[in-house]
Amino acid sequence: MAVRIHPTAEVAENAQIGEGTSIWHQCQIRPGAKIGQNCNLGKGVYVDADVSIGDNVKIQNYVSVFHGVTLEDGVFIGPHACFTNERRPRAINRDGSLKAADDWQISETLVRRGAAIGANSTIRCGVTIGEWAMIGSGSVITRNVPDYGLAYGNPARLHGFVCPCGAQLKKEKVTESSVITRCPECNQTVEIIKQNWEMIQ
Repeated sequence: MAVRIHPTAEVAENAQIGEGTSIWHQCQIRPGAKIGQNCNLGKGVYVDADVSIGDNVKIQNYVSVFHGVTLEDGVFIGPHACFTNERRPRAINRDGSLKAADDWQISETLVRRGAAIGANSTIRCGVTIGEWAMIGSGSVITRNVPDYGLAYGNPARLHGFVCPCGAQLKKEKVTESSVITRCPECNQTVEIIKQNWEMIQ
């Protein structure tokens, strides 16, 4: 399958774009970025230098994915979400001189397979969002979110766990180390680490 790049998009020559991927109006893909197969990047998406994006990723309009971010396969990013990459940003040094690229301390962020991030969310750098986790719209993520975790709010808190189909999981039984849950919609069972379940607020 051919790569589709809209004429208004700006894609660096050494960016790697997988087969079947679509890059739409006014996107900017910086040098060294790696984008997998069958991805869809909506209008105005910004992908910074050396960002890594897996296969089958959907990034909605005007998302900013800055240097230091990795998105694994099957991740969904809602419109206007933003990833940061510096915990203590400054434009200038103490002496008033402009900061150079070497003055920045990048904190890496990882979004694991199948996770979904709602519109207008902000992801603070240095966190991991687990597999199949779901982040509610408008959330500010300041800490790690476990696999299957449902987190939302400002700052976001863990409010439950979700099935890969998106429905909220229900507790079925508790073992010494885990909580066995079941999806009320697709009937799938999912095992949640007990310590993670106890983080629900």
